[in-house]
Amino acid sequence: MNKRDYYTILGVERQASDQELKRAYRTLAKRYHPDFNPGDARAEAEFKAVAEAYEVLQDSKKRQTYDRFGHEGLEPRRQGTGAGFEKVEEIFEQFNDLFGDVFGFGEEQRQKREEASRRGKDLTHNLTLSFRDAIEGTRETITISREEDCERCTGSGAEPGTQIITCERCQGSGEVTHKQTFFAVSSTCPDCKGKGVVLPSPCVECDGEGKFVESRQLIITIPAGVEDGSRLRIKNEGAPGKQGGERGDLLVVLDVEESEVFERDGLNLHHRASISFVQAALGCTLRVPTLEEDGYHELQVPAGAQFGDIHKLEGLGVTKLMQGKMRRTGNLLVHLMVMTPQDLSAREKELLTELANLRGIELDLSSPPPETITREKLDLIEGE
Repeated sequence: MNKRDYYTILGVERQASDQELKRAYRTLAKRYHPDFNPGDARAEAEFKAVAEAYEVLQDSKKRQTYDRFGHEGLEPRRQGTGAGFEKVEEIFEQFNDLFGDVFGFGEEQRQKREEASRRGKDLTHNLTLSFRDAIEGTRETITISREEDCERCTGSGAEPGTQIITCERCQGSGEVTHKQTFFAVSSTCPDCKGKGVVLPSPCVECDGEGKFVESRQLIITIPAGVEDGSRLRIKNEGAPGKQGGERGDLLVVLDVEESEVFERDGLNLHHRASISFVQAALGCTLRVPTLEEDGYHELQVPAGAQFGDIHKLEGLGVTKLMQGKMRRTGNLLVHLMVMTPQDLSAREKELLTELANLRGIELDLSSPPPETITREKLDLIEGE
């Protein structure tokens, strides 16, 4: 397979100086570094090509060989000594050290990754809230099960007074590294099971685990205006970290019960108000329930109201604290549901017939009415 020219990969002339090579490598390594291109296979391949080209050209002897014989001149060296391009992965690993000050990698970046690997896992707890508690906010006591340090060995796993030995295989890191071509793959150390230490005398209380699963009660504050499916993050109440690492967090997932009176849509509330056809025709005053305890709002319905009309009551929806002290409040939307009476008396039928005659409405009741299909029955028919 034909390999690309190293000078072309770095974008420099064949007579480029060491400084020009280094400058070109820095620019391209930053552009294609996996930390800047997560999941981009093309960028990853380009980064390896740049690293390989620089590994050869920055070495005066290899560069001289490459200039005279090309890629073929380097091939025997790789096969004979095993040195070849194995340094590419070393350059990959040392990239953060070389350019930490310039690109923000380096020791600080590695420390963050190491701390993240030692950090405990996040735990999840589901909490059911009433509709009103979700709207108004509340305080709840929850019980969770999580690992705690053994009191006898204070989490070390070793019997008090005995020695803790650093694992020889992983040198206390809890991981072993296997080099594969250009990359290094880490896995849990098989000797210490990721603990980094070996315990000649395990704690008799926890059998060397250093942890116990215990129940713990927490009082949490539910802010006003939370919605179904919202998640509250409680810092450092999750699983303990490894080797003294920070605890994970506790994620409380909220399950809000439905209301018999309102339907919620963000900060807005919807209420379906049933009125008679007489009220719709003549107009009326409706007492509409609100979020206030035993609270009602008087809504003036104009004459001639129609089924499905919507009346908006400003500021009677959900109030929620957004940022800082700023609050936002939604509206209450009242949907009119005009109901037809089914238990008319003889006198009421007489009056309605007279009304129909006055309005020129023909009423032909000689033929039997068709079967009435309810919503529930229609759902059953469609499901067959």
